[in-house]
This record gives sequence, structure tokens and C-alpha cells, in this order.
Amino acid sequence: MPVSSPVNIVLLAGGVGGARLAEGFINLPNINLSVICNIGDDEEFHGLHVSPDTDTMIYTLSNNINRTQGWGVKNDEYRALAILEQLGNDVWMSLGDSDFGLHIYRSQRLKLGHSLSDITYDIAKAFKVPASIILPTNNLVPTMVRTDEGWISFQQYFVKRRCVPKVIELNYKNISDAQPNPDAILALECADVIVLAPSNPFLSLLPILNIPKIKSTIILNNQIPKIAVSPLIAGRAVKGPADKLMNELGFVPDTYTISELYRDFLNVLIVDHKDSGAIMTRQPGKIRLKSADILLDSMEKKINLSNFIIETAREFWLKV
Repeated sequence: MPVSSPVNIVLLAGGVGGARLAEGFINLPNINLSVICNIGDDEEFHGLHVSPDTDTMIYTLSNNINRTQGWGVKNDEYRALAILEQLGNDVWMSLGDSDFGLHIYRSQRLKLGHSLSDITYDIAKAFKVPASIILPTNNLVPTMVRTDEGWISFQQYFVKRRCVPKVIELNYKNISDAQPNPDAILALECADVIVLAPSNPFLSLLPILNIPKIKSTIILNNQIPKIAVSPLIAGRAVKGPADKLMNELGFVPDTYTISELYRDFLNVLIVDHKDSGAIMTRQPGKIRLKSADILLDSMEKKINLSNFIIETAREFWLKV
């Protein structure tokens, strides 16, 4: 495509890691960014519908994120949560007062029969997010985790139990019956490049890809590059329990495993420089491997990796 044309990027993402990469893209010129957010970790707390990954993306791209913890609203207070605790409620899910305001709004709209996608669109618009925030489906598709303590929700595993229990099995509940969001399908069909964020494959990205028509649409759009950023550096998760989870599910936490998960459509897997020496040990077939600094702990690094992805995409376009 011409260098002067705006690049339509579709990013499949979970929470913190995906939001960091998205932040890099929105700081590049000539970019139209659409983010398809995971909703497998949505859950009801205190009678309110909470969308953690979607909210983290919105807070980050509107510069409202609490950067110290990577989620929640900066400078938020927790008076409402303190009252709930005083009244005997279980408050292991830490929600600030501003957070509560957003969840009240979302829940009110849902009770009025509005779709989660329309509500998310309006929230992102109100927060002046410089990207399209798209949900993969309007159906409820909670990720359930079978542990050595029994079946629990993702948030119970991730937040309440802090990823301590051994994971035996995952269940993407209702996913085979979910209806894909037409906006997500259209974004994938119109993309110039599709990017998989350095999010947890099993807890953030597969819950998107396994929704009917999502992966098949990516596969059919075969004239554009599909690029993934590894969530691992030297076999360890950049953020969260990805490496622990992979081991417990019987997968080796390495470059080969990541590439195998996306082998149906992936063209390029970007790994960290620390893993460049291991590239030759387990080749992922037709998938090209490239190395970069993927530790996104500064705005400069976020922008640099985003630029690297665009340049990698341009190499693909020149060959088509």
C-alpha cells in the first residue's frame, strides 16, 4: 500500500499488555487503530457488569489509567468499596469510585436493553479515546478455569486467588453459540494489518479467536500481514501468569508454542532480543520470526515497537 495512506490496524488484545501496545500505535502518525477487546473476563460484581479488559483499554488510551498498578483510574478513591466492606460484602475485586460510576452506567444501559457494543462505543467516545474499541461479540462468553480446587471464574482465579491454584482445564463458556459482532468482522475484513498483542494467549486472545467467524475472517483476509508479539521473554511472562498457565496445561512456554497457537493464519511472530538466539532451535514452520525489544515499560519503547510492527507490515506489502 502507498506510504502516504493511513494504515488500518486491527489489534486483538487483552488488558494491560494490549493497552500498552495500543498506546504506542495511537502515538504514530497516519494510523487508524481498531482494538478488538477480550470480554471473556467480564463478570458481575455488586450487581454491576464489569468489563476489566475493555475498561483498562479505555482508561489507558484516554490517559486515565492508574499507571502504578496498570488498571483502574488514576487518583481514584475507594469510599464506595469501604462502605460495601463495612456492610459485609466480599470486596476482593478492588473497584474505585470512578470505576463504580462507569459500571453503574454500563449496567443501567444493559438493563434498558442496549447492546454491550453500543454501550462500549459511547463510553469510548465520552472518554475521547483516539481508537475504535470493538467487542468480538455481544453475548456473554465467560472464561471458566478448572483448578485443583474446582471450577472458578477467571476473575476469581486471577484476582481473588492470585493465580495460585493449579490450572487443569479452561472452558470458554457459550463461545460456540456466540454471534460475532458485525463491527468486529468488518474491521478484520478492512484491515491493512492484523496484530495480536502480547496478551495471554489462553486467557485473552483465544477467547476472541474462538468466537465463530473471527478466526475464519482473519484467515480469509490473506492479502494482509498478521503479526503477533510474544507475551514471553526468555520463557517467562512479561505480565501475568502466562508461563505458569502454559506449563500447567502441558505446553512449553516458548516461541514455538506461541507460534503453534496461531499457525492457521500468522505470518510474523515478534520475539524479544533475548529469545533471538533460540529462534533456530524450534522453527515454527512458515511463520517468520523477528526480534525486537518487547518489554513495554516506557512510552518510547511502546512507540518503537509499534513502528517496528508497521515496518514489518510494509515488508510484507512490498512482496504482495
